[in-house]
Amino acid sequence: QVQLVESGGGLVQRGNSLLLSCTASGVSLADYNIGWFRQAPGKEREGVSCFINSDGTTEYADSVRGRFTFSRDNAKNTVYLQINDAKLEDTGVYYCAAERGYPQKCDFYLSFGMNNWGKGTLVTVSS
Repeated sequence: QVQLVESGGGLVQRGNSLLLSCTASGVSLADYNIGWFRQAPGKEREGVSCFINSDGTTEYADSVRGRFTFSRDNAKNTVYLQINDAKLEDTGVYYCAAERGYPQKCDFYLSFGMNNWGKGTLVTVSS
């Protein structure tokens, strides 16, 4: 069973940076497609970043492209989401998710989610 634990959330001032981490236990994240999602208060969940394991494709939502960066450290079984130039609208609970196999399409995962989820970490951007 995949267990995902996010960390690194907290209070960040607008324009500053934050690094979120997601560590897995029970499985190797190197075998999984990975997604980062967020849910702002009162809003639906939004897919913000996706990584396809088979070919290294990384995609971002338009709202974060150029400011968020996905990375991973297989030795630590951890993936990261670097948030730069934080905006007020980045506030929300951030979740990492993982799924093996198909369809291996970011547009699908970002829209419909993945099979395995962490419990999330709260990011609050202040002015």
